[in-house]
Amino acid sequence: MVSSSSLAGHGHPKVVVIMGATGCGKSRLSIDLASHFRSAEVINSDKMQVYRGLDITTNKIPWADRRGVRHHLLGSLDPDDGEITPLQFRSLGEDAISDIASRGNLIILVGGSNSFIHALLADRFDPEAEASPELRYDCCVLWVHVSPTILKKGVPERVDGMLRMGAFDELAEYYHLRRTDPGARVGLRKAIGVLEFDRYFEKYPPTRVVGPGEAWGREDARERQSDPVRERAYQEALLEIMKNADHLIKGQVEKIRELRKSGWVLHSLDATQAVRLAMAPEEEGGGGGRSREVWEKDVVGRSVGFVNQFLREH
Repeated sequence: MVSSSSLAGHGHPKVVVIMGATGCGKSRLSIDLASHFRSAEVINSDKMQVYRGLDITTNKIPWADRRGVRHHLLGSLDPDDGEITPLQFRSLGEDAISDIASRGNLIILVGGSNSFIHALLADRFDPEAEASPELRYDCCVLWVHVSPTILKKGVPERVDGMLRMGAFDELAEYYHLRRTDPGARVGLRKAIGVLEFDRYFEKYPPTRVVGPGEAWGREDARERQSDPVRERAYQEALLEIMKNADHLIKGQVEKIRELRKSGWVLHSLDATQAVRLAMAPEEEGGGGGRSREVWEKDVVGRSVGFVNQFLREH
């Protein structure tokens, strides 16, 4: 149990920050740390995950995987209200930090939108200025780093997994809704997958009303089996998603390096081996058990050490 006195440094709330590119395991680490320290709550800083809707497409952590950890700004905003700005997130994040601190709980900020993290943590935030090392909270910043080659290799598997879970049906429903109401859920329009599949749906619109137990994707897959042109258009949408995901990863890493160059102190955690093992087949030494073992040692164990030291500091 973390004492409330250890959660305020020099009169400011103490915040554990988890940064990293898409696919590195940020959300997983946030739950691991919250479970370890028990009195912890998580604030989401992903600009698409703040909205309700497209839960699979935006890769929100499922309820079952949250292990009872309380989350803030995760699927809590109405996407019909428009796109949230970094300044608006700064205000919402400040309220969430104050709320958690009032209960004496550990604050964990996690997400892939580094512009939002910068906006929330900077002492004096200026959207037009470069990052400053001056922060308004006492922060322990953890950077979950994975080799760009390994992250890029994992993108197709991530996209395929999201489609198996129902991302295609979410996107089809979203497209269908905006055909009748163009302004609906505008906050989600920049989620990766929306624009890419919009082009596909413009050619092959999901027009049939889906009944209980049915899905857009099931019908579409049947149609693609007998139409190679349609199948090619579908594959082009997937390739575009993968290309944009790769571009996002590069941008995320570049922003993190900019923050470090500006003076932010980052504790680097190398999760490359754990992620590589998670993707590798068993005959190549991969598999869930070995990957979890490496993750616990290289990422969780070192993170706990950094956070314990951070909480002891006054």
